[in-house]
Amino acid sequence: MHEFLIYTISGLTTAGIYAITASGLTLTYVTTGVFNFAHGATGAFAAFAYWQMRYAWNWPAPLAILVTLGILAPALALGLERFIMRRLEGTSDATKLVVTVAVLVATVGIIQTIWDPNQFRTTKELFGKKFTLGSGNNGISIPYNDVTVLLLAAAVAIGLRLLLYRTRLGVAMRATVDDRHLAVMNGARPDRASQASWIIGTQLASLAGILVAPKLNLSALPLTLLIINAYAASMIGRLKSLPMTFVGALVVGLANDWVVGYLPKIKTGAQYLSGLRDVTPVAVLLLAVLLLKQTKLRGATRQRTREISPTPTWGGSLVFVGIVVVCAIAATPIMGAGDLFSSTKMWGIGIIALSFIPLVGYAGRISLCQISFAGIGAVVVAHAGANGAPASLLLAAVVAAVIGAIISLPALRLSGIYLALLTAAFAVALDRWIFQLPAFDWIGNKKFDLFESGSLSFERFGIGSLTVSTSKTYFVFGAVVFAIMALVIVAVRRSMFGQRLLALKESPAACETLGMNPRTTTLAVFTLSAGMAGLGGGIYGAALQTATPDTFQFFSGLAILLTVVVGGVSSIGSALFSAVFLGTPITTNLLNGKLTQATSILTGFGGIGLGNNPNGFIAADLRPRYALVTKYPALIAGAVGLIGVLYLLRTQDAVNGWVLVLGMIVILLALPGIALGLDTRKAGAVSTDGTSVPLEWLGLDQPPSAEDVLVLDKQLDLPEVSRVSA
Repeated sequence: MHEFLIYTISGLTTAGIYAITASGLTLTYVTTGVFNFAHGATGAFAAFAYWQMRYAWNWPAPLAILVTLGILAPALALGLERFIMRRLEGTSDATKLVVTVAVLVATVGIIQTIWDPNQFRTTKELFGKKFTLGSGNNGISIPYNDVTVLLLAAAVAIGLRLLLYRTRLGVAMRATVDDRHLAVMNGARPDRASQASWIIGTQLASLAGILVAPKLNLSALPLTLLIINAYAASMIGRLKSLPMTFVGALVVGLANDWVVGYLPKIKTGAQYLSGLRDVTPVAVLLLAVLLLKQTKLRGATRQRTREISPTPTWGGSLVFVGIVVVCAIAATPIMGAGDLFSSTKMWGIGIIALSFIPLVGYAGRISLCQISFAGIGAVVVAHAGANGAPASLLLAAVVAAVIGAIISLPALRLSGIYLALLTAAFAVALDRWIFQLPAFDWIGNKKFDLFESGSLSFERFGIGSLTVSTSKTYFVFGAVVFAIMALVIVAVRRSMFGQRLLALKESPAACETLGMNPRTTTLAVFTLSAGMAGLGGGIYGAALQTATPDTFQFFSGLAILLTVVVGGVSSIGSALFSAVFLGTPITTNLLNGKLTQATSILTGFGGIGLGNNPNGFIAADLRPRYALVTKYPALIAGAVGLIGVLYLLRTQDAVNGWVLVLGMIVILLALPGIALGLDTRKAGAVSTDGTSVPLEWLGLDQPPSAEDVLVLDKQLDLPEVSRVSA
């Protein structure tokens, strides 16, 4: 009993911290309609800032807390609301989720840039003294800090309840997310209500970060991902009930500390259950998402979005994949051995990126576990492809697809936030437990070790004497597989199945009204996406030749998702962008020694920009610009010739690789501008001073001439009409 009380008191303290952060998360969602995946990242940033002031600069603890909660947290909140969240109007729920994931990734990158992650840091509890409950050997020492945490959690819950239901500001907050326009008509000020909500939510995340930091080493990623524990409490409260959120925090906190305390005492199968200590809150989250009655999420009212999904042509797609393969073949002779080996992994990343397109881009379903399916595929290839059998890739795709179908079964009734949280919980469970399992008995008393005691080994593929064992051959092989998978995505988009996916994204209710089965369509796209990710994981693992569980961790999958969405999640070109950005040394070499977390920061800020351009830069910016270039074959031929000259100079070692790369970038970036200039001259009308005027300017500064009218008729393809004089 004494031991039980110790674990219970400890669990109540943990529950208090979860309650504080989960309350802030729930408040932000209830009042703004945005589920903030970056909630934990802002708390981690505040915890590091508090450490800097309290321990590095030796400020008094009250002053450091006051500055963190009273100045830094509101400043962060106002920046988030003004420059990021306010611009999400007219975007889908999927885009809103991705933007908050982008804030998370960027914040972690900034933290690790400012504070060296290799330096050991700790913080102390706010109150170090204890008092004893009971007497003698049965007495329990309780820190004043634990009591303070519980009192703070209770005060937060009561205060937020009063704010939302007993103040004008709280009513305005809730009214704004229910119907923004109606709230404005009744005198509410949505911007002010939103700012207040983000300030309070960020302050609570910061307070939770400061309180939980003494229980962990001060490290950015554990503090950030600790928010997943708070997600479970929020789900029990169904993202709207603060009292139930508090109850959920109690359940998660107590369950977590009871498991940590009693699990080591289990003797039978202890080695297989040890991972449960790290996934108890995740297990609660899974149960909460799957078992609780789902309600209509606030802010789910459909509105016309600014997102598009253009239909790719077969001609353009074949040209694209042909260029990819040709460039891969041309790159192998001129790349250094180290860079070539490092770059072979790009095609596995690219295929994993392609798996997001039908699921996220077409169907509008968010999955945060694609990297986990890739890990499953890698495990299958490592064990089944011991002799380099290429059939192991097909087996990896099938196994990952089957597991994806199983995972999608509970997802058939979920959407938006619930689905994202379900897949995130699955990914974290694999990271912290399943991939860490020791060897276990398999069929016929054979031992099966998932990651072979910590590290998988891969053999590259081959049939007889035909192999792709070298970096050069494997690089080309990966490009060919990527090209085939890209064409599969194009076929999906152009098929009737692709039309159903787009309809599912636009309005599931309308689909069901018209007789389409949304559940079958969701099951099919999840299965396809998981299978493709599993195939990509096999290609990725064989490129690396060795892999550990950390290779397929949850956070790595977020970076792939973000780069795909930044490029344009409906475009196969975005997968190539993701592969180049994350899988080649170009980015890291350009910023080597200047910004150690460059990739995370750039990826995060790129995702943040989706509020301005939810279609990504490839579909919205590059595609229209380069479509204009195709009107001028001579311009394309000239660009190819210049690149060819640079390539020949590189093969003769007359220039280095950076001259070739930067020269290609300059040429490709110049093409749209030159084409626009040619098109403007071609489409313009000659004015009285002999200058060429763009079509859209005709008639603005002077009346259009007869020649101008003829140019307009020609450009608009208008039929000639005989003039009838009056």
